[in-house]
Amino acid sequence: MIRSLAHRLAGEAPVLPVEGRLGSFQGATRWLNSEPLTPEGLRGRVVLVDFWTYTCVNWLRTAPYVRAWAAKYRAAGLTVIGVHTPEFGFEHDLDNVAAAARWFTVEYPIAVDNDYAVWHAFANQFWPAIYLADVEGRIRFHHFGEGEYAATEMAVQQLLMEAGVEGIDQDLVMVEPRELEVAADWGAVQSPETYLGYGQATGFASAADAAPGVPHLYGSAPVRLNQWGLSGNWTFARHAAVANDAGGRIAFRFHARDVNLVMGPASRGAAVRFRVSLDGQPPGGARGTDVDPADGGTVRDQRTYQLIRQDGPIADRLFEIEFLDAGVEAYCFTFG
Repeated sequence: MIRSLAHRLAGEAPVLPVEGRLGSFQGATRWLNSEPLTPEGLRGRVVLVDFWTYTCVNWLRTAPYVRAWAAKYRAAGLTVIGVHTPEFGFEHDLDNVAAAARWFTVEYPIAVDNDYAVWHAFANQFWPAIYLADVEGRIRFHHFGEGEYAATEMAVQQLLMEAGVEGIDQDLVMVEPRELEVAADWGAVQSPETYLGYGQATGFASAADAAPGVPHLYGSAPVRLNQWGLSGNWTFARHAAVANDAGGRIAFRFHARDVNLVMGPASRGAAVRFRVSLDGQPPGGARGTDVDPADGGTVRDQRTYQLIRQDGPIADRLFEIEFLDAGVEAYCFTFG
């Protein structure tokens, strides 16, 4: 058990500087789990604002901590607000956001920020991003990206104690992440987030022969580390790679424990079957949670799919996914 705050800090707690005022939530297009909230109405409570978008693997790995803080400190005076600012077009869909909130047990208030108004009010640039405000509405702490969980929780505790709250349990939360929420094996990750739409694509091995925006028959191309290639009939669209026929493949040579892919059916309600391989062989025990014992699966929702999770030594590997039906949109690879 981690010892109390007094024992964790040598001397007095560090001063948390005033970084500005809590931004406005007025531009939120909808609210989930709450009536609309305002900075004025939140006076007297410590406020943690968490910017997220539901396919972001970096946010997914922070989510267990944010949930735990919301539960532990609510009665002591903490309000957690998740600002869902979408990255991909399908993340504007309120049904998708609501389903993701249920799946990841996001039970605290959610400001749906489809127009980026709250994002701009905070001058934010990152997913995830945490801003922590005191009871007077002054931002006193922020953190961008994953990690620094102990520092963030200690800042929550400090602001609650500044507000006069007594009897706070100063042990840090213990979380049990699952599936996509498990922290990356950072010592092994040598492959970057990689977009598959031509608007942001990098590492496309067939770039010289690409036909952006129109259906095109791609032949199998050799891929070096951190390159990817298409084979079959695809449209290399601005937002994603779209499979026009059954049998389309994506290959990616990567170096990491996990392979995740943001993807979904191009038509709501459609189902697109797939199967995966590693170095041309069934992945076996390296199957991700979205791959069944037959080394396949089905794309039914627009979300992040975990396709590979290795438990042995990490090396350069060739990942391939074949879609047995037409109509998938593949957006972005992430690794862990």
